[in-house]
Amino acid sequence: MPDVGKAVTRRELYDAVYRKVGLSRTESSAFVELVLEEITVRKKGQRMGRNPKTGVDVPISPRRVVVFKASAIMKQRINGGRPLQKKTSKRETLPIDKTGNAGA
Repeated sequence: MPDVGKAVTRRELYDAVYRKVGLSRTESSAFVELVLEEITVRKKGQRMGRNPKTGVDVPISPRRVVVFKASAIMKQRINGGRPLQKKTSKRETLPIDKTGNAGA
């Protein structure tokens, strides 16, 4: 794959999938196109940020960002087939006292 910061072409993506995954060239290109259809671009307006080193507020220019939200099935496959763990709220983790109320 190319260095970070360099634009990657579709052809480079097709070839990388072909070499790494072992699909045919036709299957690789179809796979890449399916993935690219799921990725969207969102526009972010100008906002204020903070330089972490100096603490000074600085304006951040408007930009477009790539957005991708993985499905629960994809997350499960990435985690080696283990089911996703449900996030527990703080209230669910507190012990229950004799009156039936969650402790503090």
